[in-house]
Amino acid sequence: MMNKVKLISWISIALMACINPVNAIAQDKSPQKGKGEKVICRGYEAHTNGSMVRVGQKAPDFHAVNAEMEEVSLSSFRGKRVILNVFPSLDTPTCALSVRQFNAHASELPNTVVLCLSMDLPFAQSRFCSAEGLKNVLPLSVFRSHDFVDGYGLRLTDGPLKGLMARAVIIIDENGKVLYTQLVDVISNEPDYETALKAVQ
Repeated sequence: MMNKVKLISWISIALMACINPVNAIAQDKSPQKGKGEKVICRGYEAHTNGSMVRVGQKAPDFHAVNAEMEEVSLSSFRGKRVILNVFPSLDTPTCALSVRQFNAHASELPNTVVLCLSMDLPFAQSRFCSAEGLKNVLPLSVFRSHDFVDGYGLRLTDGPLKGLMARAVIIIDENGKVLYTQLVDVISNEPDYETALKAVQ
């Protein structure tokens, strides 16, 4: 009788050991769904890989790639105001329009540089700007910029454009602090150019 009790006890312990890790994994996974920002992408709800930077915080430094395949850092523009125009791809009409809009106004902004950031390869960015005659903005690719992806939380983790950037405008002052942010709720919409430009005037 004692042997049967011991056997039942050992079986119970073994079952608990198997069940608990499964529960632990399920508990670990569930909070992940709540992370990041929510946007609408082609009619579907999509999420970013983290929280967007906030006004007043120090802008995380990052490196992106220019047309010559050279890495350019945000910190290299210290002393200037920086507009980050972030978007999914130049191959979409709204993204191309946002680059043209900021290019048109950039020359009117003293001590300000406009960085256009996307996952497009540097060659594609360069071709677009050359074809459009855009000389007042600097296109930079973040296709290998893990520091930008991790620091700014704008990469889409699901939805039709998974892996690309959400649409956002971030303005950074001369001292490297975030002055203004806008995460465009519906990716197909344009950013609020007027409010963004007022923030740097």
